[in-house]
Amino acid sequence: MAADFLVPAYVGLGSNLDDPAAQLHAALAALARLPRSRLVAHSALYRNPPMGPQDQPEFVNAVAGLLTTLPAAELLGELQGIEAAHGRRRDGPRWGPRTLDLDLLLHGGARVDSPGLTLPHPGLTARPFVLIPLLELAPGLRLPGGPMIAQLAAAAGDGGLARLAP
Repeated sequence: MAADFLVPAYVGLGSNLDDPAAQLHAALAALARLPRSRLVAHSALYRNPPMGPQDQPEFVNAVAGLLTTLPAAELLGELQGIEAAHGRRRDGPRWGPRTLDLDLLLHGGARVDSPGLTLPHPGLTARPFVLIPLLELAPGLRLPGGPMIAQLAAAAGDGGLARLAP
């Protein structure tokens, strides 16, 4: 069942194949077309070393802020549809190269722990390539029942991130 009020949601974007910056720009355009949702902001793009296997290209990452009436599971389904439209395959190594990765990081104050969906996203608290762009969008944001994003970003450091020119 759809919510009848707008919920803030944050989406992590990443790519390291097929012109990653262009992949992220196209993904942002797709996010702007999501049903019952509005793209309200996005961070700068950041280049960073891969988190998983090191024998792959560097990633480009960003975070987008949405207002949506879609329930979290439905929003995740929409995100996976965008990934598939961009050639995302899920048969490679974990944290391997990909054309597009869209992670639902936060959906309002929801806490979810179900097969296929965990909110807040389990990697959010320790990944500079998520925390720094999220801090750029929402410096006063607090995780549901948890710490401030600013505190987490300070503790995580920069992780080798380099902000790309607009």
